[in-house]
Parts: sequence; C-alpha cells; structure tokens
Amino acid sequence: MINVFFASTHSDWAEFGGALRSAFAAAGLDVNLTRDIDPALVDYIVYAPTGWLKDFTPFTRLKGVQSLWAGVEKIVGNETLQVPLARMVDSGLREGMVEYCVGHVLRYHLGMDRDVLRQNANWEVHVPPLARDRSVVILGLGALGTAVAQALSALNFSVTGWSRTQKEIDGVRCLAGDVGLEEALRAGEIVVLLLPQTSETDNVLNEERLAVLPRGACILNPGRGPLIDDDALLAALEDGHIAHATLDVFRVEPLPGDHPYWAHPHVTVTPHIASDTRPDSAARLVADNIRRSEAGKAMLHTVDRSLGY
Repeated sequence: MINVFFASTHSDWAEFGGALRSAFAAAGLDVNLTRDIDPALVDYIVYAPTGWLKDFTPFTRLKGVQSLWAGVEKIVGNETLQVPLARMVDSGLREGMVEYCVGHVLRYHLGMDRDVLRQNANWEVHVPPLARDRSVVILGLGALGTAVAQALSALNFSVTGWSRTQKEIDGVRCLAGDVGLEEALRAGEIVVLLLPQTSETDNVLNEERLAVLPRGACILNPGRGPLIDDDALLAALEDGHIAHATLDVFRVEPLPGDHPYWAHPHVTVTPHIASDTRPDSAARLVADNIRRSEAGKAMLHTVDRSLGY
C-alpha cells in the first residue's frame, strides 16, 4: 500500500480526488489517497500552494512531492522539503495555454479589436500582413513556451524564441543569453511571456527592455505577473511605444479594483484563465510519476533547485 497525502484545498480535493483514484487504479497502483493520515506514514504528497502545508519535516518517509501547479516559485525555496519535487506539465494545461496564446496572437495580428470595438457605421478598411510577415517572440521555451512556439510556427508566423540556455526547435529561431534577449526583443512585434518566476526573471521586461521593442509592439503575459515592471509598462503604453498589453497574471491576485490596468484603454485584463490543470490529464501524470518513483526511476519534470524551476 502506497500512502499518498493530498495537501490542497477542499475544492481541489472535490475536483481531483476521483480523477486521482481512477488514474492510480489504471496504473495498477495500490494507493491510499487521503487527507487525514499520520505524516510519518506518508510516501508521496500531491501539493498545491493554496493549501496549509508549509513544513515538510514531519513527513519522515516521504519519497517525492508532485505539484498540481506548473509554477513552483512558492515551494522551491522551502528548506524543509528535501525530496524530489515535480512540476505539473500535463497535456491539458499545455493545450489550454496554446489555445489562449494563439487566440490572442491572432487577435493582435489581425487587428480584431478595431472591428469588435468599433461598431459605429464607419467603413474603415484595414488589411493585415500575412503571418509570415509578422514577427512573434516567445520569452521562455519550456514545455509551454515550446508548444506555443511550434503552434505559431505551424501557422506560418516568423517565430523567435528566447531561453536561458540554447534550445533547438524546428521552425523557430532560438536565441539565448543576454545578447540573445536583446536580439529577440528587437524583433518583437508581438511578445509572449512564458518564463518561470525566478530572481533572474523578475522585471525581465523593464523600462530599458521595453524600449528595445519596436514601436507599436503588443505584449501577451500568461506567464507570471512579476515578469513585467508594471510602472514601466504603463509609461510605455501612455507614450504609445507599446500599443496594447493583454495580461492574465499579476503581482497581486485578484487584481485590485483600483489598479490602473482595469481602466486603461490599451490593456486587456483576463483573470488568470490562460490555462489550468485539468484533473484527468493531471491525475495520469501524478500516477505515472509515482509509478516511476516506485520503480526506482526519476520523476518526470523534477525541479532543479539551483535554477528555481
């Protein structure tokens, strides 16, 4: 019997409990999935930062922790956690992110807001360039960024991707390092942020780097709120250097009602809906990672503590 402790909210338990039990059974695992157990008996923890668990010290026979979230910035620095920590990288989350990003990139590319927001009997013809003549930059080429880059490349956009270390992706110009970041930004007619949140990525789009973007660039941030210097972005929007920003994530969530983003005519706020963990596909990953660990193999998508993701 493998004891798996579910350390998240009651609503998460209601959403994921049944899917996890089904996935464990399908994987041939004899699992006791519970929210009430002596910590000394726990083998694995399914975890979300919204739960109460902060101290992992009592879990003396713990073998691994599987996060329900793609982002691990709220747990990666926890010194009481000394076992492998796996990020959530499931197919449903990936598909949702691709759909959100492709939709908003096409919205920018085709100038859809001009028609959607202008129903005033003014016959104003505007013809967008073809996708092959539109440059899209993806900052962050992890599992989600790579999937988004590939989807946009398949639509014939000119896609440049940037990451901390050099990557190779068919159909995508891949850059890395500080020099590569500036080169990527200079091509950024549309910029999509999908970087993890670390000390190195905080304010990656600051005043200086926003100025590198072509005038009239559009920004899409479904990654992490702290990737953008809010004051610098607002200033760039005011002077027209940045034409529009669609923001799904923020430093404080829910976004306070008096925040300037809400009322700004060139900002679209979406309430952290770009993508979410889907119970069925996520449960299959959890079951697979526990099966792998029990077989003496490394869990998939294990976090590198030195990098923070």
